[in-house]
Amino acid sequence: MSKKVKLIIVSVVAVIIVCCIATFAMYKINLEPVSSKSEEVRFQIVDGDNQSSIIDRLANDGIIKNESFAKISARLNGYDSFAVGLYVIDKSWSTPKILDYLTKSENIKNDEVLITFREGIWAKDIAAELEKKLGINAEDLLALWNNDEFLKEAMKHYEFLTDDIFNESYRVKLEGYLFPETYYFNKEASLEDITYTFLNQFDVEYQKIKADVEASDLSIHEIVTLASVVQFESSTKEDMENVAGVFYNRLNIGQKLESSVTVCYSLYEFDSWLDCEKQYTVESPYNTYLYEGLPIGPILNPGKEALEATLHPASHEYYYFIADVQGDGKVYYAKTYEEHLANVEKYLDY
Repeated sequence: MSKKVKLIIVSVVAVIIVCCIATFAMYKINLEPVSSKSEEVRFQIVDGDNQSSIIDRLANDGIIKNESFAKISARLNGYDSFAVGLYVIDKSWSTPKILDYLTKSENIKNDEVLITFREGIWAKDIAAELEKKLGINAEDLLALWNNDEFLKEAMKHYEFLTDDIFNESYRVKLEGYLFPETYYFNKEASLEDITYTFLNQFDVEYQKIKADVEASDLSIHEIVTLASVVQFESSTKEDMENVAGVFYNRLNIGQKLESSVTVCYSLYEFDSWLDCEKQYTVESPYNTYLYEGLPIGPILNPGKEALEATLHPASHEYYYFIADVQGDGKVYYAKTYEEHLANVEKYLDY
């Protein structure tokens, strides 16, 4: 074998060794903790999760550095059996430690429950869900949300709560302020603790929009009230902005909002959306077919997009809209009542 061939072989071997060392170093680095400081986070494994989906979520949530190297580590170490449940893990742990921790059912945190509340949910439905998952009494919780003494104490901690919530005609005085989100509740949490969990999250979102609220012509309570109607009437960010624009256009000329979703809340119990469309003469201070301006208070608990749309509505000349509820749900807008009637005839048949 010539010296030249030997040199080539040695060079190739050297390159391979360097590549292996570099790859191994990269592998080790990407399995290191994402944080040098202890930071506990909750992680839920649900039915249907597998090794791949769990690792992908760990990476997306910023709990591990790299999903590809994590999957290699999982295969090498046999981390393929994960127990369904809630875990508390630490961002200062390495990826192998996290994966090993999640394979042991004894690490499941059994004293907490994960509950997700969708945007637009009513307070009474929140209470019912909490009763179902935590075993608390829904009626007691609703009573707390209408308790003036408790609400006055809460006002000391939250600047977004104002005297506007003290209206004896309200169905639920905290309706609108129970921010829809995913929460972890301790199974032994008190009714007050549960309520403060919602209000704390509302405060987080409020601080993000506080400057816009203060620059608005509406009070925070009016913004939440209008956002609740916008939330109920639309499902996409674009439609929320357009629907908010319609309502502002009507308010600016003194035209009634005539929103059927305020009829839904006025009825409070109904079998289908047709009841809300047809029973628009029901007597209620929430009914915007009977009364000008905004309903007396929020008709549900709006999410972030509805609040933002209410603060930043689309600018247009539309005064009417309908949703094709019997089709794809698309919203159609109109500048005149005649155009609106044509849309109703075309897209709604009731």
